[in-house]
Amino acid sequence: MKVPDSENNRKKLVAALTAVAYHISSEQEIIASQMAQGPPAVPSLSASKCSVTSWAVSGRQDQMQLRMQMQLKAFHRH
Repeated sequence: MKVPDSENNRKKLVAALTAVAYHISSEQEIIASQMAQGPPAVPSLSASKCSVTSWAVSGRQDQMQLRMQMQLKAFHRH
């Protein structure tokens, strides 16, 4: 027996929506179990991990300036 296309589309839609609903509910269960365990531990950041040297800042500024100059050159070229 051949099933009409609209019936096939309806079955596919129902299957897709069921899969999405299952996925969302499983994510909610995981989040709820994580919340029950308590907040996650936040590692402390020491000064040595976050230090930014003047050389690093200067290098980054040079890179950005070079890119900006290349973009301006590309826009003004006819």
